[in-house]
Amino acid sequence: MDIQGLQKMTLLDYPGKVACTVFLGGCDFRCPFCHNGELVEHCPPPQMDSQELLAFLAKRRGLLEGVCVTGGEPLLRPDLTGLLAKIKELGYPVKLDTNGARPGPLRALIEAGLVDYVAMDVKNSPARYAETAGVPGLDLGPIRESVSYLLTGEVDYEFRTTVVKELHDSGSFQAIGPWLAGARRYFLQSFADRDTVLRSGLHPWGPEEMEGFAALVRPFVPTVALRGV
Repeated sequence: MDIQGLQKMTLLDYPGKVACTVFLGGCDFRCPFCHNGELVEHCPPPQMDSQELLAFLAKRRGLLEGVCVTGGEPLLRPDLTGLLAKIKELGYPVKLDTNGARPGPLRALIEAGLVDYVAMDVKNSPARYAETAGVPGLDLGPIRESVSYLLTGEVDYEFRTTVVKELHDSGSFQAIGPWLAGARRYFLQSFADRDTVLRSGLHPWGPEEMEGFAALVRPFVPTVALRGV
């Protein structure tokens, strides 16, 4: 299995754990604010294969406490199940980042015990979801199914939204709050411009506006926090 990137240590990606982050190429969304544009629009040459990754993880046992798998969209990879099984055999908890567009594979991995924590991106309110995901006419059915499944609490999870001035406003969060009612935790992540972002000319909201958006969600989700502000 090709691995497009590896961050050997992170204190941010897996809540409460010293982890590494594995990057897999390919995605079915084209979010204009995506930081990993090079992984989304075309698969760059692999930095390593799964055997090299597993050898690295075997050496780091006792130092690393978890493995984050992100993309792109990891659930597009048919060989993901086998990779996660081998990571779990080494004793690592696994965090999976997903856009929620593939609820069947998501559920299968969780029910197989191969994922310990899920971070699902909620791109925007339903009314602006397709625009924010960069997919005209996007079917929200699978997204709603993934949200509903995670809300059952079968696995630990978070929902998160990258907040962009050109795409999000108060109405976004007035709709997101009721949609995620009862969720364990929700994070609003401030957009940060980079050279790899798919669309130039996007901007973050300021701290005061971000806190206002968070306040709109808190009546529905008790644990709401800001990141990158």
